[in-house]
Amino acid sequence: MRFSRLRAGRGPDRERGSATVLSVGVMAALVLFAGAFAGLGQASAARHRAQGVADAAALAGAARVLLGEGEACGQAEKLVAASDAELERCEVKDLEVTVHVAVEPAGIPALFGPARAVSRAGPVMAH
Repeated sequence: MRFSRLRAGRGPDRERGSATVLSVGVMAALVLFAGAFAGLGQASAARHRAQGVADAAALAGAARVLLGEGEACGQAEKLVAASDAELERCEVKDLEVTVHVAVEPAGIPALFGPARAVSRAGPVMAH
């Protein structure tokens, strides 16, 4: 009688192979999460790189701001180009230089466009 119940699909044979299916599902989820975290890390790295380049370019431009807007933005553009980034815009107002920079991220985040940053630098005023 016991043998006939197992063959009818009501015993331990019914769940045979379920651990394999569960394992494959868990592994697929882990791979998906690992890919998502890697993409997030790449996007964050591109954003930080863009901000660092923008900060350095604004400071480089501010060092030349007394020589005129062309000289200040030219110096900022040289620094951005040397950093494999793109200078989107450079503005000088009074003695402040504002630069807008874009950096192409690596990997999956590249599908969403460049990472952008803005920085402004000018003279320090003593109070």
